Amino acid sequence: MSAVVESIMGDNAKPAGNAGPVERPQAANEAQAAPAAPVTAAPRAPRKKPLGASAFMRIVPPVLGVAVLVLIWQIIAAKNSSFPTPWATLQEAMSMFSDPFYRNSPNDQGIGWNVLASLQRVGVGFGLAALVGIPLGFAIGRVQFLSAMFSPIISLLKPVSPLAWLPIGLLVFKSANPAAIWSIFICSIWPMIINTAVGVQRVPQDYMNVARVLNLSEWKILTKILFPSVLPYMLTGVRLSIGTAWLVIVAAEMLTGGVGIGFWVWDEWNNLNVPHIIIAIVVIGVVGLILEQALVALAKAFTYEQVSN
Repeated sequence: MSAVVESIMGDNAKPAGNAGPVERPQAANEAQAAPAAPVTAAPRAPRKKPLGASAFMRIVPPVLGVAVLVLIWQIIAAKNSSFPTPWATLQEAMSMFSDPFYRNSPNDQGIGWNVLASLQRVGVGFGLAALVGIPLGFAIGRVQFLSAMFSPIISLLKPVSPLAWLPIGLLVFKSANPAAIWSIFICSIWPMIINTAVGVQRVPQDYMNVARVLNLSEWKILTKILFPSVLPYMLTGVRLSIGTAWLVIVAAEMLTGGVGIGFWVWDEWNNLNVPHIIIAIVVIGVVGLILEQALVALAKAFTYEQVSN
């Protein structure tokens, strides 16, 4: 009996190390067998430029460019006595802009009145071109028949110099002022027509299919689908047109006379007043830049971009 008890006690007293293999949980086995995931470094944030470097790049290069231009100007003036120096031109400009709106006679007015007269002609001619060109561009882009009908005409007339239309305007209107406005109109209309028509033709076909499914009227298609999609193209055409119009008015006024910045430049040339001509060139450039930047800001305000996730 004692032998049996000892046998039983001996089996129970065996150390755990001698016991058979113990099964591990399946999750623990999978965790041990799975390879460790590679550790990737977190992307570094883009390094920002120091504030001083940003200000340097914003200020120094333009100032350096102007300094180089003035240096070249000074060298030309030193070698040509009839050409005014930068300092002499600056003094003349300060005297001129101290009273830009004087008016002694119809042919003796300040540069301010001449710029305003030119801007008025540009505004009228440009406005008429927009009233005609933008709706015509929508029609050409929307109707295939009109596109095929007007494409040869536009391709033929678009390369013609705007000043070539000035004699036609003088012949038809019998006056210099309407003839100058006509020249601005005819040179401003082509970019508006072309860009607007291209914008209409590039509207996604899915939009038009949805409009057909919903049975939208032509007015709804125009106002809800075409106009928002075409607006960036249309504003690009407007921006190109205003730059061209401002270029043309100076040349047209040189030929037609009257009050205007172009005629003022020509009159100063007849008086051999070279400093005033240089000042007028700067004024023309500044006004053109202001018009351009204003329309660029307008285009950015009405242009949207797709945001990627």
